[in-house]
Amino acid sequence: MKLEFVGAAQEVTGSKHLLHVNGKKILLDCGMFQGRRKISKEKNMNFPFNPEEIDAVILSHAHIDHSGLLPLLVKRGFKGPVYSTHATRDLCNHMLADSAYIQEKDAEYYNRKKLKKGEEPIEPLYTLEDAQQALNQFHGVGYDRTFVVENALAACFYDAGHILGSALIHLVIHDKELDKRFTIGFTGDLGRKNIPLLRDPRIIPKTEYFITECTYGDRLHESITDADNQLIEFTNKTYKKGGKLIIPAFSVGRTQEIIYRLNLAVKNEKIPDLPIFVDSPLSGNVTEVFANHPECFDKATYKEFIDNRLNPFGFGRLKYITDVADSKALNHYQGPCIIISASGMCEFGRILHHLKNNIEDPKNSILIVGYQAQHTLGRRIVDKNKIVKIFGEEYRLRAEVNRINAFSAHADRSDLLDYISRVDGLKKIFLVHGEKDQGFKFKDVLAENGYKNVEMPAPGDIFELPE
Repeated sequence: MKLEFVGAAQEVTGSKHLLHVNGKKILLDCGMFQGRRKISKEKNMNFPFNPEEIDAVILSHAHIDHSGLLPLLVKRGFKGPVYSTHATRDLCNHMLADSAYIQEKDAEYYNRKKLKKGEEPIEPLYTLEDAQQALNQFHGVGYDRTFVVENALAACFYDAGHILGSALIHLVIHDKELDKRFTIGFTGDLGRKNIPLLRDPRIIPKTEYFITECTYGDRLHESITDADNQLIEFTNKTYKKGGKLIIPAFSVGRTQEIIYRLNLAVKNEKIPDLPIFVDSPLSGNVTEVFANHPECFDKATYKEFIDNRLNPFGFGRLKYITDVADSKALNHYQGPCIIISASGMCEFGRILHHLKNNIEDPKNSILIVGYQAQHTLGRRIVDKNKIVKIFGEEYRLRAEVNRINAFSAHADRSDLLDYISRVDGLKKIFLVHGEKDQGFKFKDVLAENGYKNVEMPAPGDIFELPE
């Protein structure tokens, strides 16, 4: 039995881990690499394995850096099943279609330029048809229900508490060659305790080999209470200036959490009932999926909203924007308001237009509420570069920039260490989904706490199990 680390190895994006067992190849996640355009294109176009030889995919959750290359995998010949939770499948219905639309539009844009230069056109990474075919191969499975992936290989999903439908994957494997039974756990992305909306992460059963994310393995988050207070403070401050509060937010998870918190703040009269615009068609569709899966909500959300037949994602002056004309009209909106838009790292989508039109006005504020990878526009804004480029043009960063780290849906160092301490039977830990420096710092923390057999694989590293 072998574990091959293909993506999200010493980096935070493009999750892919390949299990070789009993002559079968099982892929854990098939995520898109997100970062600099040239590097992203190279990494996403070239699988280091033959997609036709993959027997099954087990998907931890719907975020594009975990699911976004499934349509390309299918396009290149993958015919097997994709196992996920029901909510993940429903989210992917929208997210993979949206990703395909972006691929097609990007190809159209570059082909117009190539046509003028007399160059050969390019094809999109994948199309809407490829995305639909990938979705046809999904098999939804509920939490806490063991299912057979292949002969002598069973899996079970446990709530990861990261986003709606996110799951830890627990595998029980009978290695026929060794005639031995092994257990492997994979966090996908691990959530945090006491986050609004979703349930806390579940502890998986006894596990020998544990693959865990370490995105925030080198730091501690601020408290959730502080985050709520900061959101209220920044909203009121921008309102008093008469400006717009621009919030770049991931369409899945972060947007819904921010809406939920703003709902409570308005309800409790902590902020004025000002106009709030969610300008992202995908966010609107995803929010519908959230509303359709109350079984994933925690007890507090049930008590506050569901039991009282209230919609946690619809209130007051909140408006979802889908039409392009309505989105453009926000550029001319007068008076204070909040605009929540994707993408969360400010690399594409409608958020770029809102930043372009508002970033040079000191009355406005930009609130960063999620992780910003290196070399992204979001990271340059967080770093408060005086000049940033948007659509190739230079803009002065004069809007006030604030950041709330506590909104992260990823476990921090303390959360990760606490979770690992509760998993029985650990023989070896693999750290993935973390930038190199973060991962090695967390490896040192684990060593200080008695976990000596820890690896942080590089891309392409293969480990024989058992050693």
